Amino acid sequence: MGFSLTLSHIIMVISSVCLASAFSVYAFYTGNLVQNELAQNVNDYKRIVSMQLEIVYATIDNSTNPPHFVIYAKNIGYLSLTDFTFLDVYVGEYGKAQLFLYNAAAEAGSGQFKVTTANGDLVWEPRETVTIRAYPLNNVNGTIFEAKLVPSKGIGSSYLFPAPPS
Repeated sequence: MGFSLTLSHIIMVISSVCLASAFSVYAFYTGNLVQNELAQNVNDYKRIVSMQLEIVYATIDNSTNPPHFVIYAKNIGYLSLTDFTFLDVYVGEYGKAQLFLYNAAAEAGSGQFKVTTANGDLVWEPRETVTIRAYPLNNVNGTIFEAKLVPSKGIGSSYLFPAPPS
């Protein structure tokens, strides 16, 4: 009876150590998953905050038919913007702004916008001001207008402006 009792104690100790080891491995694995998820969320937030656009000035240019909107905007974040297809530009009469989609060859009456960077390289770098020309489909009417820039990830900007004097 002494040998079988000792053997059963050894088996119980070994199984207890195995269970404790398995629990420790699972706890470390779960902890690493939580840590990685938290680190990813922090990186995503830093990236969102690193992309900040600010509208500096906006007006209407009557040199085309129909007239078009001209928006001057500055990248006040830390990341460059290279793909303008994911930039939403909303411009129009206050409360009735319309979405304009990017087209590098946009022209009067197309319902699209184009971007001109200060140095002409089509990379909107930090601290650089760009000119955005939004070409509405129809004539521009109203007294107060709004412009809004919304990047796919990041912080955009809104701007209210009056119609230029005629």
